[in-house]
Order: sequence, then C-alpha cells, then structure tokens
Amino acid sequence: MKVLAPFALCATFLLPVVAGAQETSSSVATGDRPAVTFDEIERGVYFSVLGGPSFMVNPPASQGPRPFSTGQMAQVELGLDLGERLSLGLFIMGTVNRAGSDYVGNSQGAASGDFSTVVPGAVLRAHLVGFADNQEVKRTWIYARAGAGYAMFTPKKLLPDSDILVFAGPGVEYYTRLRHFSVGLEVTGNYLVSAGTFGFAVAPNIRYAF
Repeated sequence: MKVLAPFALCATFLLPVVAGAQETSSSVATGDRPAVTFDEIERGVYFSVLGGPSFMVNPPASQGPRPFSTGQMAQVELGLDLGERLSLGLFIMGTVNRAGSDYVGNSQGAASGDFSTVVPGAVLRAHLVGFADNQEVKRTWIYARAGAGYAMFTPKKLLPDSDILVFAGPGVEYYTRLRHFSVGLEVTGNYLVSAGTFGFAVAPNIRYAF
C-alpha cells in the first residue's frame, strides 16, 4: 500500500489537468458557430421610385408662344451599385404638363393645350461626399446624377417629333437603419436637344436595394 500511495497522489493532481485538456480539445474540434453579421447598408441591385413637380421653361414649338409650363413627373429605375460610390441604372419616366389653348406646339394650329411625355433611358449616379453617424456609418450622402433618354410626346398631332432628353443635378440621400431602404431628394435640370427646351424637376425618391 505504501508503494501505491505516491501513484494515487499523482493521479489526484493529474485528473483535473487531463479533464481540462479534453474539454479544450473538444471545443477546438467543434468550434464556436460564427456570429451572423449584416451589412449596415445593403448595396447591389436596386429599384427606385421618384416623383414630383416638373417644369418646362419654353416647351417645344415651331410657331406661336412657348409659355412656362407646370406639371408632374414620375419615374421608376432599376440599376446596380458599383461599390459605395457609383451606380448605373435604366429608367422610364413619364411627365404631364399644362399648357393653354394658345400653345400649338408643332401642330401648325391643328391642336393645342396640354401634353405628356414618356422617356426611357439610362442614368449614372456618383456619391460625392458622405457623412457618418454616431456609429461611424456613412448614411447621408450628397450625390450627382446624370442621364439621357428618348422623349416621346402625346398627343402626336400637337408634338409629332420625338427628341433626346438630357438631365443632370445634385441630390441628398439618407440610408435608413432598415438596411435595404434609402430616401432622398434631388433637383435636376432638363434639356430637350432638338427643341432647345429647358426645364427642371424636384424629385423626392425612395430606393430599395436587394
């Protein structure tokens, strides 16, 4: 018995060490499941809707007055974010403008009054300056947006010829804490190339990134 006593004493001290080593090796072998993390701001394919007041300073016309015209515009856009700074998109825009009975457009007097426009086209947006919140996430951005499209008018008797629309302007966008959604406001200057028509629009917008 005296011979076995040292071995028993050593076993008493070694058992906790062996158990701890087994527990450590087990946790290393299985590993902790990595925590699921989400981007604070989702970027990628996006869908946006814009709408607001739209104005033409000198509507298209071959004769007669070209009065200042008020109206409304709506636009839907599908695009892709190219990183944090750039995005490319395709859009279709519709506008409706008011005009009096003295406005005859290009109809040579055969028609007069209000008109509408449908414009499919492409757009580029560049985020210029970002402002971080108290969590160091850049949620507020000042951006510039520019694009071009093919403008088709209705009624055809009033404005039979299509035109090229180009536009550009600044905006501000805020990425909400819902990750996928952002809201913004932009002001754009518009120009119809063939008609030499100037205009502008003020467009609140909302965007969803997938």
